[in-house]
Amino acid sequence: MARNTARPLSPHLTIWKWGPHMLVSILHRATGVALTLGGLFLLTWWLLALSGSAEGYATFTSFVGWKLGPVPLILIGLVLLTWAFFQHTLSGLRHLVMDVGAGFELKTNKTMALGTIVGSLILTALFWAIILGKAA
Repeated sequence: MARNTARPLSPHLTIWKWGPHMLVSILHRATGVALTLGGLFLLTWWLLALSGSAEGYATFTSFVGWKLGPVPLILIGLVLLTWAFFQHTLSGLRHLVMDVGAGFELKTNKTMALGTIVGSLILTALFWAIILGKAA
């Protein structure tokens, strides 16, 4: 089968200039996977621990409070999972805006993409400042 050399080839990733909108698109998929696997696992375990015995709940709380050094190791994972939640939510809102036909201009698209990244970091920091402030 002969190839038509007059037809252009599909651009490869190295041709595209990377921007925040491409990063947010990839992050949306990655955070969705993280929330599905990690978040669903923790939520299911927590609900089962709540509905089970006191020993089962104690096992869950000891896991969540597991420490290796001065910082609870699981806390780092929970902070990352929280960031994934806010990133995925804000990215989903960005996609909703684009689904109604708005935000396709390059500058607006990049601004909205940067807004999801900055917004998710700010919301995560605020969330954990409140949680850790009340827990202390």
